[in-house]
Amino acid sequence: MIELRQLTKTYGDKVAVDGIDATIRPGVVTGFLGPNGAGKSTTMRMIVGLDRPTSGSALVNGHPYAASRAPIAEVGALLDAKAVDGGRSARNHLLALGATVGIGARRVDEVLAQVGLTEVAHKSARSFSLGMGQRLGIAAALLADPSVLLLDEPVNGLDLDGIQWIRELLTELADEGRTVLLSSHLMSEMQLVADHLLVIGQGRILADSSIADFIEESPGSNAVVVVSPDATALATLLTGNGITLTTREAGRFEIRGMTSAAIGDIAMEHRLRIHELTPVTASLESAYLELTRDSVEYTSAVPTHEKAA
Repeated sequence: MIELRQLTKTYGDKVAVDGIDATIRPGVVTGFLGPNGAGKSTTMRMIVGLDRPTSGSALVNGHPYAASRAPIAEVGALLDAKAVDGGRSARNHLLALGATVGIGARRVDEVLAQVGLTEVAHKSARSFSLGMGQRLGIAAALLADPSVLLLDEPVNGLDLDGIQWIRELLTELADEGRTVLLSSHLMSEMQLVADHLLVIGQGRILADSSIADFIEESPGSNAVVVVSPDATALATLLTGNGITLTTREAGRFEIRGMTSAAIGDIAMEHRLRIHELTPVTASLESAYLELTRDSVEYTSAVPTHEKAA
């Protein structure tokens, strides 16, 4: 388990992480999301002692990671897949890591097979592709069979087979009761693998909930698009008592708080025409973009042709 208590990190007058509180629990995959510059990497670095908090604490299994007697046996981390001596082979890299906690060749060969690198085990790391480097980083994280996994963009550079493999691996690790914290910008993958979400923006926690609740509570969720020649009359009948219109235009509106079946029944009762009833379910991507809209540090300019339109 990972516990963050009023965790804060400043660099001069820049507040990178601003007093966050969170508990990352075992047995689930926790997704860690946020725009660039939000504080995700800084938070993960503080968890494993690479950055020292300005104030507050980050505890792993009840104590600071720096106090662990066998760090890689407690936390397996992939924060930078390029942090490898390129002159070493994949096997020798893992043997050197394993020697710090008494792990020998047998376990090294097991994890090489697990991540699909057996055939290139004796090749130098500098010759690896991006995807192969990611697999080696994951092998290093798994080497000492840790109870806690921190993975930053683990699918970066992986092909479709590799992405499916890491998805299944993360689920399996969580099912074994391990604590899994996963950072990624790939919303489609996060929606498939994560059970719980932490969303950070401008150094503060914006959301801490199950992924199902996060999507359910999004402004774009549980809406119904109604297209009707009698839209004005129908909208007047439907609104009120917690039922709200979110968008409205000629002959069309979007409504929240009522099912398409209920809308259809009311329309029929009042002899109002309906041409379309379309339930709208928010995706993780749309819910995330809505939540972090005001926390984005770098905003792209609107393309010229859209301005003209």
